[in-house]
Amino acid sequence: MDLKNNLRTETGWKIIEKSFNPEQLVTTGSNFMIGNGYMGYRGTFEEWTAKEYTACIVTDTWDKAEGSKWSELCNVPNGLFTQLFIDDERLSVFSGQTAAYYRALDMKNGLNQRQMRWTSPKGKKVHLNVEKFASLDNHHQLVLNYSFKALQSATFTLVTGIDGDVWSINGEHFANHNTFEQDGLVGLELETAELATKISVVEGASIVGKPPTAETVNHDGRTILRKYHFEMDEGEELTLQKVVAVVHDNEVQHPKKTAIATVQKGLKKGYDTLKQEHTKNWEAFWKKSDIDIEGNLEAQILVRFNLYQAFIATPTHANLPIGARGLSCQVYQGAAFWDQETFNLPMFTYTHPEIAKRLVAYRYDTLPGAKRKAKRLGYYGAFYAWTSGKTGDELFPDYFFTDVLTGRPIRNHFNCWQIHISQDVVYGIWLYYKATRDWDFIIEMGAEVLFEVAQFIVSRVHFKKDKNRYEIIRVLGPDEYHENVDNNAYTNYLTKYALEKACEVFEKLRDENARELERILKNVAIDQDSVKAWEEIASLLYLPEPDENTKVIEQFDGYFGLEDINPKQLRKRLIDPGEYWGWPNGIAVNTQVLKQADVIQLMAMLDGFTDNQLTANYDYYEPRTEHGSSLSPSVHALVACKAKHYEEAYRYFMESSTIDLYNASKKVMSGGSFLGGIHTAAAGGVWLIVVEGFAGFKMYKDGIRFRPALPEEWQSLSFKLHVLSCQIEVSVKTDCLTVHSLAANKKEIKIYFEDRIEMLKPSDSIQFI
Repeated sequence: MDLKNNLRTETGWKIIEKSFNPEQLVTTGSNFMIGNGYMGYRGTFEEWTAKEYTACIVTDTWDKAEGSKWSELCNVPNGLFTQLFIDDERLSVFSGQTAAYYRALDMKNGLNQRQMRWTSPKGKKVHLNVEKFASLDNHHQLVLNYSFKALQSATFTLVTGIDGDVWSINGEHFANHNTFEQDGLVGLELETAELATKISVVEGASIVGKPPTAETVNHDGRTILRKYHFEMDEGEELTLQKVVAVVHDNEVQHPKKTAIATVQKGLKKGYDTLKQEHTKNWEAFWKKSDIDIEGNLEAQILVRFNLYQAFIATPTHANLPIGARGLSCQVYQGAAFWDQETFNLPMFTYTHPEIAKRLVAYRYDTLPGAKRKAKRLGYYGAFYAWTSGKTGDELFPDYFFTDVLTGRPIRNHFNCWQIHISQDVVYGIWLYYKATRDWDFIIEMGAEVLFEVAQFIVSRVHFKKDKNRYEIIRVLGPDEYHENVDNNAYTNYLTKYALEKACEVFEKLRDENARELERILKNVAIDQDSVKAWEEIASLLYLPEPDENTKVIEQFDGYFGLEDINPKQLRKRLIDPGEYWGWPNGIAVNTQVLKQADVIQLMAMLDGFTDNQLTANYDYYEPRTEHGSSLSPSVHALVACKAKHYEEAYRYFMESSTIDLYNASKKVMSGGSFLGGIHTAAAGGVWLIVVEGFAGFKMYKDGIRFRPALPEEWQSLSFKLHVLSCQIEVSVKTDCLTVHSLAANKKEIKIYFEDRIEMLKPSDSIQFI
């Protein structure tokens, strides 16, 4: 079944599935998920177990399963587990007959909904109506409203509680457990295998309707279930309301006590009140974040779907990272990659700067881990982890993929040669500062990170005396198929950028905050002469320049000498479709075929390239890119806008925005590794395409610029921005751009549009034709 054609929408706010497809369990479980940044609960059915990829992934619970090389977030036992039996036959979409099927994700209100009419193999009928959410009002809370109506008289048995059968990709995480009953609640205390993290899952339930004829509680290992029996006549209806709390001791001192109090308080409020409090928070999110598109309902729903997924993957309660698969599963360990700064951070910086501040503060909190990594590898300063969890220490193992032809592990150097991650962290900090002018953050946190990264660069570059220049050798750029290369353009340009920002901050501190500078230098263990090394390297660092004739930048030394073949032709050389294409002996290594945007990634992030250079590099690298990463389409869309390839930009917008919803990537496995779940970088990338691409938004030092190129398929585009402490509303139509400043703003903001420069005052609007 084509997943795209099975999805519907009625209002632009709901994803609706009208028929069940068992072949899409992994994908739909991710697509219909609920979450709140603390936990992600997959959009599975209440009666399902680990076999159907049910999961509740909780942030800040990194732990290694016994015998595993992976430190990953824990999937905790399922507190929403509920099964319904009719005359001892279990309700299931895999048996009997299902009619009037409806599954929906209400993105406006953060709700997962399901309805269906089921006929048992013996012919007994029931109508089911379910709604659940992960509370935005209390991040520990999951809430369920489970209603069923007897369409024939029968005996109904409701089994509900906490299912301890956990789907864990890399092994068992829980060494100890204890089930308990207290004050009408049932609960489970857990302790993880590696770090002895204590996690409590507590469930409270209430029945609305006729009372059960019998009720029992059964303990089985780490599963604890209530069982209710009902004799129901035709037309009778009954509702189960559940409140579940998940709490761990990395956040609170007494998780069991907090979880019990959370459930008791929730039960006292009742489902309707909890839902109202929850939806108010979603209303506040969309008030700042919504992107409104007129003229194309498909584009509208795709954009909102990606904004929704980006938000529920983002911890807003603590300084914690956005995982590369968010909280949709354990893939990529729930850890931050460089995606966080380059794909997810911009959306929050320009809509919710308070969330963005947590993300950049996370990099300050993990600075000790970055310093430990640098020291371990023979450097100094801050070498940020390619895969970063709570402490900032490198989580990524030396061996990730498996050679499917030989069964042998492949040594990848993502964790030691992909050094641009440190420079990307600087890029993110400067992005936040540029948009907010939060100099206090730079003084308190940002400067130290910039200086430690600069010190790492000093220890990592090589000086070529014969050429009187610095080079960066043996690296891995964004294109992960080509390892052990020299002078990767992206890495070198971002390195110069990072050094220049460190120098700029140093000078400003020296001129304006001398006492604070002395404190920072003491923390970093450098003196005022250290900046001279940064300035020297920045001025003498080799930057691969655009070719004088072709205008193309060589991706790395020797790239142009590799075999020139396109990805489609190269694919024919595969012996097994599951082969890894990259280093050391994959089919792409000795060719110009690249996994994802590299030089194009550089041009998406940094300024200074002419229109001719943008066009030339896009035209050269785009046909040679395999797009083996979800990061690649959004970057190509953005640069296609800059290069005025608008049809190409829209094609890549559709590709990026449908990676998850339509399962467009079709890549659940690669090199023998499971890679399912939500692609959070692609979700953040959709915001970039629309706002920075189609609307042409750009932050200048003293204001903002717009250069709109509205897709032909759209009639208008509207969104909000938070820049320079001002909130503005932007409307783009085919023939005009309107920018409005909210009355609450306290200052003017400069607007650039083509050859016009206007000062926008609070409460005013300016229209550009």
